[in-house]
Amino acid sequence: MDFSGEVAIVTGGGTGIGKEITRRLVERGVKTQIFSRRKGEATADELGKLCGFIPTDISNYESVTDSVRETVDHHGRIDYLVNNAGLTADNLLLRMSPDQWTKIIEVNLSGTFNCTKAALKYLIKGGIGNIINISSVSGILGNPGQANYAAAKAGIIGFTKSVAQEYGSRNLRANVVAPGFVDTELTRDIPERKKNSYLKNVILERFADPSEIAEPTMFLLSDQASYITGTVVRVDGGLSFG
Repeated sequence: MDFSGEVAIVTGGGTGIGKEITRRLVERGVKTQIFSRRKGEATADELGKLCGFIPTDISNYESVTDSVRETVDHHGRIDYLVNNAGLTADNLLLRMSPDQWTKIIEVNLSGTFNCTKAALKYLIKGGIGNIINISSVSGILGNPGQANYAAAKAGIIGFTKSVAQEYGSRNLRANVVAPGFVDTELTRDIPERKKNSYLKNVILERFADPSEIAEPTMFLLSDQASYITGTVVRVDGGLSFG
């Protein structure tokens, strides 16, 4: 799994799953740019000279294109794109505001579109383009109180499969990693009683560590997965078993 000298973009790469993916890319010699609105500078400082941070609002296409252009101007290429940035605003549908719906779609789904579209020509040009989109088991199974999030994450799966089919002939691979419950900032505020009810459906009876999502992502980015595209890899401790 030698990635030395290649260039990656990780959205939301400053915290949680994204930080662990960024760390592993840097450890393998990849020049990695974090795209995030705020949380990225500290991680870039921590990980050293191979890691940079570009303040980016992924829900804004112009912000994304500016950041992609800066990446290419600095590094000359883009080899990997990991669309990881995500946001939740949970509520039962009767109580969900239009703003809660729109914001989640804009960040999770439109953000994935914006970054993929902006980076696509550079990924193709390099001849080894590779996209990993972080979805969620919620996008496969649904989840009460997450109609907005589940819709966005399901959309990412369909989007990825379309991209894989459109550009496979150009040696571009696109795959999805669909985590279950992961111990990150997004899940730490879940009440203990609710966490315990979730765990009843997880075969391994625990939440994942972010590193356990990062490692399958690294496999899909590597040449060891060179014949895998358009695939959804569920990393959920058996939550969606069967």
